[in-house]
Amino acid sequence: MLELPRTNGCLGCGPANPYGLKLALRVDPNTGIVTVPFSPAQEHIGFEGIVHGGLLATALDEAMVWAATWNGKRFCVCGELIVRFRSAATVGARLTIEARVEYSRPKLIQAAATVRTPSGGVIAAAEGKYIPMAPDQSERMMRTFIPEPATQAAMAILTKGIFPDPEPEPEPEPSPQPAAAPVPPEQPSEGSVESHS
Repeated sequence: MLELPRTNGCLGCGPANPYGLKLALRVDPNTGIVTVPFSPAQEHIGFEGIVHGGLLATALDEAMVWAATWNGKRFCVCGELIVRFRSAATVGARLTIEARVEYSRPKLIQAAATVRTPSGGVIAAAEGKYIPMAPDQSERMMRTFIPEPATQAAMAILTKGIFPDPEPEPEPEPSPQPAAAPVPPEQPSEGSVESHS
């Protein structure tokens, strides 16, 4: 699983958005399935103790837009979102959202997602139709990714061809070795007797 990149201001995943959900989304690079754990907090309620349906719809949309974006390697916008609520989600529940692409065409990607309890019970199910952005718009969005070590692998796949590959570090030049001082020839020591034959 690869951790997906984030942008600071996003309502779904942005770490700098004080009102955001701060979702940490992951994708299986082989299947394209996006998953995210989600534990609703007290500020996410509608009726007392029950999570607001619109908030669950936001989280479902976030997972599906990432599934669609991963599928086409281009950011998408939502054209249609249908959510069916099957049971109430409670504050503090440990939920998992899973999204996948159902089919993909050049101008339209359809995705589906669920919110489930740890035992597999379905809280809500959604379908969405996503429209890929124009390449230049998508590129502008990708340039707002936060560079983080945890998301580097997914970011490299999504932005391939947009950002230049980093230049390889040049090989260091070998430092010149100081030339060895010439060794003077041995001089006969004083008092030595040369033999003559």
